[in-house]
Amino acid sequence: MSFAPVARRRGSARQLLSGALLVLPAAAVTLLVVGGGIGATVFQALGLMPVAGPVTPGIDAFLAHPDDLAAATAVSLAVAAVSTVIAVVVGTGAAVVIASGRAGSRLLAALGATTVTVPHLIGAATIGLLLADAGVLPRLLGIPPEAWGPWVGGPLWGAAIAEFAWKESAFVALVVTGTLATRIATYDETAALLGAGRWRRFRHVLLPLTAPTIVICAAISFVYALGSYEVTWLLGRTYPEPLPVLAVRLFQGVSLASRPEAAAVALVTCAISLAVVALTFAALRRTAVWR
Repeated sequence: MSFAPVARRRGSARQLLSGALLVLPAAAVTLLVVGGGIGATVFQALGLMPVAGPVTPGIDAFLAHPDDLAAATAVSLAVAAVSTVIAVVVGTGAAVVIASGRAGSRLLAALGATTVTVPHLIGAATIGLLLADAGVLPRLLGIPPEAWGPWVGGPLWGAAIAEFAWKESAFVALVVTGTLATRIATYDETAALLGAGRWRRFRHVLLPLTAPTIVICAAISFVYALGSYEVTWLLGRTYPEPLPVLAVRLFQGVSLASRPEAAAVALVTCAISLAVVALTFAALRRTAVWR
């Protein structure tokens, strides 16, 4: 059993122009701020806007620390990917429970709304106090520090992944719940009346109709985890450093010569984020709901 979503009709040229004019002021300010920042980063990374010394065009900043840059890119991509997958799975499952109106759905929705309001810095400090080898959780369980796994500062970046997954799963749950609260509930009820079980309704009705929302939430979560500084700095290892931590360390270095190197690392992070956004829109255009 499958329910094909109804394709959206494109508005007239006048409606499209009116909508573009409405968002033009906000888009112009955003383009000025973001575009100006990215442009200055590009010029500095390419040696065209040095803090001190003569202009020396080139890509030396990208080649200054190739091993560190490669390790930082790998760590950042791994942490962002794993935490995003966990957040999407947990958040989508929580959204289905919340939208179903079963017992405990209101409590789950309240927990999700409360979690979203917690800043990531406070969340990282909380996870650190909870999962450290001498933290709250091993003390409650009676596990000695030497027998507790290296969640904080460990090789698998467990605490950082747990913090991102915890926070972003609440975000995914609330956004997907808002999508399920629309006409999708009607499709689900129709499928139930036609004899479809819960799993078939989820696979053929809920999941296809919420796919664009899930993809967008996953992209937002991935990009945020990729560029987050405070969480990986507090809960991660000293080496290899993630991209944002490496960029901040180079930027705060004593030598001004490291500023272009910091700009190069930031530019790599920005390029990966833009690539993820481009892939997200390419995936969305393939969905029937988006069309």
